[in-house]
This record gives sequence, C-alpha cells and structure tokens, in this order.
Amino acid sequence: PHMKIWLHSTFKQAAWAPLLVFAFYAVAAKGFNAYLAYPWLDMPTHFCGGLAITYFFSVGVAQLQSIVGVIPMVIQRLLCIGLTAITAVVWEFLEFASDCVLGTKMNLGVSDTLSDLFFGLLGAVVVTAWLAFRGTFRRDSASQRVG
Repeated sequence: PHMKIWLHSTFKQAAWAPLLVFAFYAVAAKGFNAYLAYPWLDMPTHFCGGLAITYFFSVGVAQLQSIVGVIPMVIQRLLCIGLTAITAVVWEFLEFASDCVLGTKMNLGVSDTLSDLFFGLLGAVVVTAWLAFRGTFRRDSASQRVG
C-alpha cells in the first residue's frame, strides 16, 4: 500500500509538468508540423522536457523518503539527474524505433540525438541547481529568522 500511495501522490503533484511538455510537443508536431517548419524548436522542447521530468523525479524521490527513510540531498539530486538521463535515452530509442517501425522521421541522425540528450540533461542540471539554490536560500533565511 505504501508504494501505491507514493505513486499516486507523486503523479498527483508532479505529472502535470512532463504531460504539459508532451502535450505541447504533440500539438506542435502533429497539429501544426511546427518541427518541420521550425527545426530549432526541438532544442527548447528537449530542454523543457528535461526540466519537467527532473521536477517530476525530484518530487517522487522526495516523497519516497516516507517509505525508505532519509535520502541525503546530494543522492536525491544525483538520482534525479540519472533518472532524467535514462528517460532521455529511452526517448531517443523510442524515436529511433518509431522511425524503423512506423516510418516516421523523428530521428535526424547522430547530431540530432546528441543535441536532444544535451538539452534534456541541461534542463535536468538547471532544475537541480535551482532546487539546490532554493534549498540553500531557505535554510539561510530560516537560520536568520531563528538566530
């Protein structure tokens, strides 16, 4: 029951972020052919995807502590970046598989794949740095109020 509660609360709190990016991608790609008209749009989409999925994982990892106990902050952050990296790689495999099986043209070669991975991981690092800065700022503010 703990895992079910954890999954439910994580999805309830944070699934909106990656779903929003995916919805934008689907509408832009399928509804407007935006990625054909504006190939550069792929970069900010992967960056936002990295932001969104890292946020989702950060919520999940933080809430996981109610089941497994305290997870040191550095481990939480590394885990989120690692999970985002795995997600980005899986996404690229799915693009490749879609091209092979369905005849789409989502994967435009090695440079496209590496660019996608780079921007996804950059998004992960930005969220992780922001969370670290926010946590440090809150601790500093709290200690000033107490002291």
